[in-house]
Amino acid sequence: MYITCLDLEGVLVPEIWIAFAEASGIPELKRTTRDEPDYDKLMNWRIGILKEHGLGLKEIQETIATIDPLPGAKEFLDELRSICQVIIISDTFSQFAGPLMAKLGYPTIFCNSLEVATSGEITGFKMRCEQSKLTTVKALQSIGYDTIASGDSHNDLGMIKASKAGFLFRSTEQIKADYPELPAFEEYNELLSAIKEEISK
Repeated sequence: MYITCLDLEGVLVPEIWIAFAEASGIPELKRTTRDEPDYDKLMNWRIGILKEHGLGLKEIQETIATIDPLPGAKEFLDELRSICQVIIISDTFSQFAGPLMAKLGYPTIFCNSLEVATSGEITGFKMRCEQSKLTTVKALQSIGYDTIASGDSHNDLGMIKASKAGFLFRSTEQIKADYPELPAFEEYNELLSAIKEEISK
């Protein structure tokens, strides 16, 4: 039995931090896991910039409310969910993901949580588990599932490489060049066809 594990940002919805960087006029916040493989380092750096500018959860949630799924994402997800189980495994946070899950038809998502002061200041973050994407895929495999995984960033590579089938989706040229053995797709219909082909084997 198959479960497909998908990244969220860059695969189904735009990058939240890039959208917030544009809305807030703070270009440094455009840095994502495509650029920085060390997620702890990236998040601590982001929290420092938010503090410096006096910005908190409320301002980010206001930006998230304006974000829609990428064109074709919901239709892709709906069709994929009709042929196999799907879990979104994301390094985003429950405080960010809620409105986006509503727009995607409430798929299952495993993500992390922010530590937020009563003032709304983001003071820290709590990861669900270490190497959450890879750990989750291995846990699913341990209970009898074959996993198919797809994502676009450094933090997706573990789950992609550990799965029975793994695909890059709308990744960077550098990541595609560094991992030429991983099939890379740009369109949902290509990714869907590859997943269907794997399931039908």
